[in-house]
Amino acid sequence: MHATRRPRVVVLRGHQANPWELRPWERIGERYDVACLSSRRGWFDASAVRLTSVPTTTLRGLLPPGRLGDIAVRLPGDRYLGLGRRLAGADIVHAQELGYWYSMQAARLKPRLGFRLVLTVWETLPFLDAYRNVRTRPYRRATLAAADLLLAATERARTALLLEGAAPERIRVCPPGVDTSRFAPPEGGRTPSAEPLVLSPGRLVWEKGHQDVLRAVTLLRRGVVSAPGGAPLRPRVLIVGDGPERERLRRYADDLGVGEAVELRSFVPYDEMPALYRQASCMVLGSLPTWSWEEQFGMVIAEAMAAELPLVLSTSGAIPEVGGEAADYVAPGDWVGLAEALARGPLSGAPPHPGLRERAAAFSVEAAAARLTAAYDELLAGA
Repeated sequence: MHATRRPRVVVLRGHQANPWELRPWERIGERYDVACLSSRRGWFDASAVRLTSVPTTTLRGLLPPGRLGDIAVRLPGDRYLGLGRRLAGADIVHAQELGYWYSMQAARLKPRLGFRLVLTVWETLPFLDAYRNVRTRPYRRATLAAADLLLAATERARTALLLEGAAPERIRVCPPGVDTSRFAPPEGGRTPSAEPLVLSPGRLVWEKGHQDVLRAVTLLRRGVVSAPGGAPLRPRVLIVGDGPERERLRRYADDLGVGEAVELRSFVPYDEMPALYRQASCMVLGSLPTWSWEEQFGMVIAEAMAAELPLVLSTSGAIPEVGGEAADYVAPGDWVGLAEALARGPLSGAPPHPGLRERAAAFSVEAAAARLTAAYDELLAGA
């Protein structure tokens, strides 16, 4: 007897393939033959993911590294070279977002190669054409017309897709998954500290709100805001991420007089993040909306919930949808309210909200893999 052929899935992520998003595809290998195209200019190390990695040349990969190459690729636009050969024989090609170059390439190759096109969509703002840049307007039209299935990471992303013009029957809400077994809480619980640690992860850009975390912690350390009963609080801050605001954030911490209590770590390997969640007293995600971005799914929220880490989050974008009742919330930019939420909650020894790990289970790798399998099965059954 011949073994049943597994349908072939090719995952396209350009230079953005990463270990935290790709984990669910590891779990569907018995049902689907999955490969992910890799890039010489990949932003992240995804080598630990147990998926077939197919090295594929991109235009950006032929250009010099660094800012010079980034600028040079803007005029022609990036692309995979010889992508048709890589996608030949695929049953499903799985790209992401309406306006990414590799999603557009897949959309244009679909009529010739005959695969089914799936797009993961994180974006929660419906730009349409009026608010989309000139280059990506035709990308949006091509991907909307070609996509057989749109997997929205959140309900908010689904709603944005409806305004973009996607047919409701082509949309499924399919949140990503994190390896919850990696993010176990510390044995014996968290130990109270005279200087509790506030973890603020995310790119070092204005819209991630790290500056508001520094303002809130300054209020606490100066005693402007104190714990219930007036007890003083002296929290420390660990900011994890990299980006153009790094030096400004360092200067700002010094200007505020809290520089000695603030640590910035530009790079933490993914495998080391669980230890940071165990060391922290709470996590803050102070994201701020801009005209072109608001917080989307927020993988760190699911990771922190799995670690049973108390959460204080802004209400930007899809954050409340992910955190649910397992977090405390403040309005974006309300750094005084953030200080007050920290003071009356996790920094005063208040326990985390109940059900953190149970809520995290909905965003586990296993749950995400089941959603992926169901979506693929449904798509191919209707082919």
